[in-house]
Amino acid sequence: MLKANQSDKPLLYAILLLIIFGLMMVASAGVAYSESRFGDSYYYFKHQLFFGVLPGLVAMLAVQTVDYNFWKKISFPFFVASILFLILVFVPGFETKIYGASRWLRLGPFSFQPSEMLKLAMILYLAAWLENRTERVKDFFEGLAPFLAIVAMVSFLLIKQPDIGTLGVVILIALSIFFVSGARLSHLALLGAAGAAALVALVKFESYRMSRFLVFLHPELDPRGIGYQINQALLAIGSGGILGVGLGHSLQKFNYLPEPIGDSIFAIIGEELGLVGGIFLIGLFVLVAVRGFHVAKNAPDRFSRLAAVGITGWIVFQAFVNIAAISGLIPLTGIPLPFISYGGTSIIFLMAGVGILLNISKYAEVK
Repeated sequence: MLKANQSDKPLLYAILLLIIFGLMMVASAGVAYSESRFGDSYYYFKHQLFFGVLPGLVAMLAVQTVDYNFWKKISFPFFVASILFLILVFVPGFETKIYGASRWLRLGPFSFQPSEMLKLAMILYLAAWLENRTERVKDFFEGLAPFLAIVAMVSFLLIKQPDIGTLGVVILIALSIFFVSGARLSHLALLGAAGAAALVALVKFESYRMSRFLVFLHPELDPRGIGYQINQALLAIGSGGILGVGLGHSLQKFNYLPEPIGDSIFAIIGEELGLVGGIFLIGLFVLVAVRGFHVAKNAPDRFSRLAAVGITGWIVFQAFVNIAAISGLIPLTGIPLPFISYGGTSIIFLMAGVGILLNISKYAEVK
């Protein structure tokens, strides 16, 4: 029986700082949006606090007291449940379409985004499934083929929503776990080539994706149409300069920049807090990455190591994709910035994942 120590304090403090920073920016970025839609300047802030952050904190604190091996035992039913919820978003009476996408599930008075649950469920399932496949993971039929089948099934459901941004993050998470489990580099290269070909096909055969890709290459194209969001985001970031225009003084949040509290929130951060604020936020994510992978490196067993890699990768990859997209470094994807963007489902499952990571850190061999 392993002896529990204290959880990783730098990791915990970095997460808490991200949460506080996120609440502050939702309060600032959502003022005009809240007022115009609900007549309450702080509606989104209060909703994020009471239906996202506080339940998330309860989840994180509760989960970190549960031995991580419990999640290995329930990983398969948890994964199956997440798949069933993903399927339900297409069933009339359960689905909630937003901007033409079926990503939300309505269960009575409650609604949530099953893809956020899927991320955590898939991490735990892959970690449990790959735990005992030490050398077999290198075999094509016992390693690569079943791994590809799992990823393909999830990918199909995410493409149908459609949610290509989440698909990209899920694939990155899965590949990171597969790599750390000892997969052959040739198999990873094959997966990379197949993924690139699939991405080209997804872009080529869907007009709005092709338009986004063209705008990524040429942001000046159609500035009042498909290129509007990225142009306004770049304008916001550029207006901030080094120190920003000041917290609460953004102009872009006044119905100029779409989704100022969602996937565009980093642009408001750049405008109000400038380069200094952006570097501070990125620094917090770097600290989470360093401490998370430190926990993974010193994890007591193979399952906890793979789970720690997956959870840390989830946070880091999603932050990178969001910040890179809204900064014009990659095409727009529409995924939230972890712990910062508005969204109760996202923050609750993220904090539950952090709770598992903190529990694993209690048993790390080197503190």
